Amino acid sequence: MSHRSRSDGEYSSSSDDEGPGVKTGIKSAIQKSEKIRHWSGSSDDSDKDDKQAVRSTVQKSKEASSDRDKSYEREYSRRYSGRKQKQTEEKVSRNQLGSPEDREGRGDRNVEDNWDRRQDSRRRDRGRSDRNNRQDFDDYYHRDLDREKRRQIRHRDRDREDTKREQNTDEDKENKRKRDQNSDEKTDTGKEPLTKKAKNEEEVLTTRTGGAYIPPARLRMMQAAITDKASEEYQRISWEALKKSLNGLINKVNVGNIIMIVRELFQENIVRGRGLLSRSIVQAQSASPSFTHVYAALTAIINSKFPQIGELLLKRLIIQFKRGFRRNNKEICLTATRFIAHLVNQQVAHEVISLEILTLLLENATDDSVEITVGFLKECGQKLTEVSPRGIHAIFERLRSVLHESSVSQRVQYMIEVMFAVRKDGFKDHVAVEDELDKVEENDQYTHLLTLDEAVNGEDILNVFKVDPEFAENEEKYKTIKTDILEGDSSDSDASGSGSDNESDSDESENEEGEKMEIIDQTETNLVALRRTIYLTIQSSLDFEEAAHKLLKMELKPGQENELMAMILDCCAQMRTYEKFFGLLAQRFCMIDKKYVAPCESLFQEQYETCHRLETNKLRNVSRFFAHLLFTDAISWGVMQYIKVTEDDTTSSSRIFIKIFFQELSEFMGLSKLNERLKDVTLQEFF
Repeated sequence: MSHRSRSDGEYSSSSDDEGPGVKTGIKSAIQKSEKIRHWSGSSDDSDKDDKQAVRSTVQKSKEASSDRDKSYEREYSRRYSGRKQKQTEEKVSRNQLGSPEDREGRGDRNVEDNWDRRQDSRRRDRGRSDRNNRQDFDDYYHRDLDREKRRQIRHRDRDREDTKREQNTDEDKENKRKRDQNSDEKTDTGKEPLTKKAKNEEEVLTTRTGGAYIPPARLRMMQAAITDKASEEYQRISWEALKKSLNGLINKVNVGNIIMIVRELFQENIVRGRGLLSRSIVQAQSASPSFTHVYAALTAIINSKFPQIGELLLKRLIIQFKRGFRRNNKEICLTATRFIAHLVNQQVAHEVISLEILTLLLENATDDSVEITVGFLKECGQKLTEVSPRGIHAIFERLRSVLHESSVSQRVQYMIEVMFAVRKDGFKDHVAVEDELDKVEENDQYTHLLTLDEAVNGEDILNVFKVDPEFAENEEKYKTIKTDILEGDSSDSDASGSGSDNESDSDESENEEGEKMEIIDQTETNLVALRRTIYLTIQSSLDFEEAAHKLLKMELKPGQENELMAMILDCCAQMRTYEKFFGLLAQRFCMIDKKYVAPCESLFQEQYETCHRLETNKLRNVSRFFAHLLFTDAISWGVMQYIKVTEDDTTSSSRIFIKIFFQELSEFMGLSKLNERLKDVTLQEFF
């Protein structure tokens, strides 16, 4: 439809020309009729009907177009008539005011200026109104055009969907033909081609699964489908199953079900998956620091049966702490130190590592390091007070100096003051080990003595799958170990609940089992552990009475008295100068129980006969040690029979030993008392 202006106020539409709405309607009607004819495949009669439908559609489109044109004319004439009325009013007002010459003759310059300003404003208003009228008319006109375009787009999309549906139908036919062809090939060859699902299963078997999830039922089916139990595919599937099982059990552990979780863990091969187990425990503790005491108790139970797992976990925690300390990451240091503190409480880690960490943190005190120190002391302060009061005293003195120097913020100073109050109350709100989590006997626990410098290799390679050439043999070995552990625990529980009627039978069966399970330690691992414990106990004691009390609480087995006295003598010999502490400690043991006297006397004979192997410093300390035992009558003077002062029986070292020995006796006893003792008639057989 075309519009043009012929004269003022005239507006007409060309009825001969067809507008865009009519053309669009005709075109869509023709397309629709062709489509109907294509779908239905009609004959001549149907063609006549289609033509009649096209004619009716065209007639309706022309009528709709004429209606729209009439509405456009009415709207435009209404707006244009208003504009002409305004122009007429302006002309009348201008005639009333008169021309500029008339106003000049009257000398009315103000009226002229006002008339000019009024004309300018009217001219601006007229231009603005014209623009608004044109804009409104264009919007009204183009609104129908947009509606027509949207209708055309809908028809076009519908045509595309029909075409796509036809193509999908063709693809379905092609896929059906291919399936029929594959079934024919299967019938001919007898071998089924690999489907997409089979290919995915094959990729899972031959490649690393990474983070892909495999349902447990499907994993068991895949594992059962493999006949070769030593193949890489079978080992990989079992490794993935082991990893998922360990993660699930660690995430379920709590105070109430810890024993049940431990039994289920022992059902899995945790020797093979010790790296996975350690990583799962560390990750679970980092995610839930409030359950650290539970994970520490779980580690203590596992460590009592498999010490290498406890050592690996402790190494990784120390490495994690050192990494966080180097990077100034307070969160990592807090979680790692908290776990280490609870391992110290459970006696999995020795207190030496805790003292090293505290010393390192307070060497250059900052807000973060002091905060970590306070948190560490709250967790294991009670245990350190029991086992190493001298070390914990030094740590608190360092905290006191930091508090007096005011080198930290006021918030951290308040934390230090709170820590001193907690220590004064005896850590009653921060118990080392809860009764529900004290599951391991003190004698059954294995304590690892690791320092910050020794923990350098976390063995991260254990977290990665690796083919085991002896997979079947190792699995059988672990089954044997698992059976011994679980049956031993069950037999202990059954024995505790048995009645008095079958006590004799149970005792006999336990004795037989003990004879069967008797293990001879050729590596002297227990002996080395005993010596280390004695040495650390002596070094961590303030005085000889405290050391004697701690050593007596160890409840040494029969025959270990010799090792105890030998360790006391070795500690004394290692000192730069003689310390009376060791002489008083040996004297206390000899006074408490006579069973310690014979080991001391045998040590005197051994040391005198081998004194030529000792250095001068050690020789001096050993001779003064035995002199103290003699003048206090802790051991018998009968040991003098081993000393023969002749040129053939003595050496330079033995003569030095005798010299220092008698000098020490004369210094403490005096020459008169020493002379009387040497001339005693009852002792002459020994001199």
